[in-house]
Amino acid sequence: MTTVTLLGKPGCHLCEDARAVITTVLADYAGRGVVLEERDITLSEEDTREYWEQIPVTLIDGVQHDFWRVDEGRLRAALDAAVRSSRGV
Repeated sequence: MTTVTLLGKPGCHLCEDARAVITTVLADYAGRGVVLEERDITLSEEDTREYWEQIPVTLIDGVQHDFWRVDEGRLRAALDAAVRSSRGV
């Protein structure tokens, strides 16, 4: 399974934009073991300290992939590689 994590906070318009891109991309990965997890950085002192000036932040399997803006093509390429890797291809 591959997990895409979106780190953001309430009221963040860039987070909403990022969510829209991620949701669009993930629709093409349905049935391929890719899931979306969202985390509100305001609920964690550590997340707030680490990510406050970068949100939205996108992680793939816990590794930072992007921040501020999500590039659809770059996300697709990273997910293709992650899915191949998780299948041992």
